[in-house]
Amino acid sequence: MVQNIINIGEKEDRILNIIKAKHGLKNKSEAVALMAKIYADSFLELELRPEYIEKLEKIRKGKYTKYNSVEDLRKATS
Repeated sequence: MVQNIINIGEKEDRILNIIKAKHGLKNKSEAVALMAKIYADSFLELELRPEYIEKLEKIRKGKYTKYNSVEDLRKATS
């Protein structure tokens, strides 16, 4: 666990207290952690590993067969 001392304004302190109360958190540290998680989930883009991107490109370039129903698929594979 990392510990930090931060300086925040009165308005931000009230916001942390509201988040803490609304979500039933024990302390403001948990409120800050929740805010960070929500921010990460909402605004940060997940990056894919380069080897996974290459695999996706190979799949996209592949040849596909279109089936109109599950029965057609079963007939073709049996």
